[in-house]
Amino acid sequence: MYIGQVAGTVVATLKHPFFVGHKLLLVERLDLAGHATPKYDIAVDSVQAGVGDRVLVLDEGNGARQVLNAEPWGPVRAVIVGIIDAVDLPDKPGFSEKPGLSGSGGAL
Repeated sequence: MYIGQVAGTVVATLKHPFFVGHKLLLVERLDLAGHATPKYDIAVDSVQAGVGDRVLVLDEGNGARQVLNAEPWGPVRAVIVGIIDAVDLPDKPGFSEKPGLSGSGGAL
């Protein structure tokens, strides 16, 4: 699992039948300071995330297939399983709040 930020959507007119009806999102991995890294995934959205949302991504094929009920051979590796409101890292400034939110940085 990792924390990422949705950078955009992926549109495909021709795709595997499994992906019909599923939204695909481009997710940038974030470091502990909350900055985007060069790594990214195309993930299936299971929580109605949108561009700019910080998300929790399950990046392990077997677990992703279980979340989406695509056992045993579903063609999926990464799935968004949560939208993150806040991350509290007391010793690491800069990643305590979702962008655009004000407050103490605790869970909202």
